[in-house]
Amino acid sequence: MPLPYSETVMEHFRHPRNVGRIDDPDAKAVEGSPACGDMVAVYLKVDPGDQRITDIKFESYGCASNIATGSIITELAKGKTLEEAKQITWKEASEALGGLPPIKTHCSVLAVDGLRAAIQNYEERHGLVKERVPTTVEVVNKRLKHVMNPMTGLDVVRTKLVKEVEISGGTVRVVIDLPADHQFAANIREEITDKIEPLWDVDRVIVEFTE
Repeated sequence: MPLPYSETVMEHFRHPRNVGRIDDPDAKAVEGSPACGDMVAVYLKVDPGDQRITDIKFESYGCASNIATGSIITELAKGKTLEEAKQITWKEASEALGGLPPIKTHCSVLAVDGLRAAIQNYEERHGLVKERVPTTVEVVNKRLKHVMNPMTGLDVVRTKLVKEVEISGGTVRVVIDLPADHQFAANIREEITDKIEPLWDVDRVIVEFTE
């Protein structure tokens, strides 16, 4: 039996708005993983004067709900200030689509998480974070939980790929239990760097592999 998608969901699935990536974005974020079923990447261009989102695009991997929610989230956020865009909720996205099947609610949550992570990425890169908490191993591990292990679809912390995290004088060193020539090593290094480098007191990120 097909899932009871609304006409609006199907319209955004068949003709999604703002699809693609922005070259040289002011901020970006990736949430989820294709290996576990759903993923969304969000790219932002922001007016530095009033901190308004002038352009936003998304890339999505997943079901109709995932694509539709990425589309509607970008529509809702475009033209808003960062503070206004932060207030967008998964319920608002679901309602704008005419509702989602309960089993697909997580898709709207993922899209909102992607938007908020991109906004956080912008704020960190532009010194707009209000509460500057010192970077600790706990802070780094929390971010590493958003770096996916492509072999399993789970994060690198849960799959025990992270062997060591060391913080010293603005440098964060992360040791990953994979060979340096592993097919996913470059992707994992890039994701770790993207997640940790924007932290206000981090000057350098070193990702090492065990072999």
